[in-house]
Amino acid sequence: MSETSLVRRTKKRSPLKLLLVILAMILLIALGTAKFIKSQYAPMSPGDTKQVDVVIPPQSNAHQIGAILYEKGLIRNEKAFLIYIRRNQLDNRLLAGHYRLSRGQSLQEIAEVITQGKVAGINFTIPEGFTVKQIGDLLVNKKICTHEDWNKAVNQHYNYDFLKDVSPYNLTPLEGYLFPDTYSISESTTSEQIIKQMLNNFRQHWSREVSLRARRRGMSVKETIIIASIIEKEAKQADERCRISGVIHNRLQQGMMLQLCPTVLYCLGQENKDNVSYEDLQVDSLYNTYKYPGLPPGPISCPGAASISAALNPEKHNYYYYVSKGDGSHYFSKTYSEHLAAQRKYSK
Repeated sequence: MSETSLVRRTKKRSPLKLLLVILAMILLIALGTAKFIKSQYAPMSPGDTKQVDVVIPPQSNAHQIGAILYEKGLIRNEKAFLIYIRRNQLDNRLLAGHYRLSRGQSLQEIAEVITQGKVAGINFTIPEGFTVKQIGDLLVNKKICTHEDWNKAVNQHYNYDFLKDVSPYNLTPLEGYLFPDTYSISESTTSEQIIKQMLNNFRQHWSREVSLRARRRGMSVKETIIIASIIEKEAKQADERCRISGVIHNRLQQGMMLQLCPTVLYCLGQENKDNVSYEDLQVDSLYNTYKYPGLPPGPISCPGAASISAALNPEKHNYYYYVSKGDGSHYFSKTYSEHLAAQRKYSK
C-alpha cells in the first residue's frame, strides 16, 4: 500500500515540476532577451565623443537610416534600431539632414537627435532672461542674421495658441515666448525659422502638467510668463526664485503696487542697468509698476523652465518687500518699516 501511494504522489507532482521548469525557462529567455536588447541599445564606445558626420537623404525610411547608422559604426544592429523606432512610434518623425553623432551615444540618444532634427551646423545658446532684442543682438553678432531680418521676423504673425492672448500694448509681441535653450541650425536657416523653432520649444515646455497647474491657480499663460519673466530678472540665486514669486503674488493679492525696477528699465530699453533713478520712475508707461497697478501688459524677458515653475509655485510666506544685499541675494521684509531699515543697511 505504501509503495503504490508513493508512486501516485510522484506522478501528481511531475506536471507541476514540468510547469515550473517551463516557467523558469521562459523567464530565463525573457531576461536573456531583455539583456540582449539592452546591450544592443548601449553606446558602441562609451565615453567616445569624436564626432561622426552622418547625412540622411530626404524620404529615407527607418530601415535605410538604420543601415546608414550601422555602416557608420554608430549602432550594433539595424534590427534593434527598427525595433526601437517602431516600438516608440517614431517612424514618421525621422528627419533628413546632416547630423554629427558619436559612438559614445546610445541608440536611444541617436534616435532622439534624428527625430528632433538636431542637424549639424551652427550652434548657439540663448541665456535665460534674455529679451527678444538681446536674442537678436546675439544672433547678429554671430553673423547668423542681420538686424533687419530679425526685426522683420519678430513682427510676423505666428499661429500659436499661447500667443492669442498677447496684449496689443506689448512693446515686443514675442517677448517671453522665445524659449532660452541651445539651438542647432543650418547656414540656410532664416530668422523666421529660428523663431518658429524657439516657439515650438516653448510649446513643448508648456506641457499638459504645467498648463493644469496654471489653471488650478487661475493663471493664464500670459500672467504666468509675465511673472516668470520678472522672477528671471530679479532672482540672482536659484533658491530665491519661489520666495520672490511669493512676494509678487502677495502684493498682487493685496492690491499693492508691484514697484519693480526691472519693469521700468525694460520700457526704457535699459535692461542691463542695475538701478533706477528718480527720473526713470517718472516714465509714463504701463510697464512702470511704480505708477500703474497690477502686472505690466507683457513679459519683460524670456524666462526659462525654473522661473516658469517658480511663478506657478510661489513660496507661502508673509513677505511683501525685498532689497538687494549686494551679493546677489536679497533681504526679505514683512513690513514697510522693516524694509526701510533694510534699505538703509544695504545701501551703504
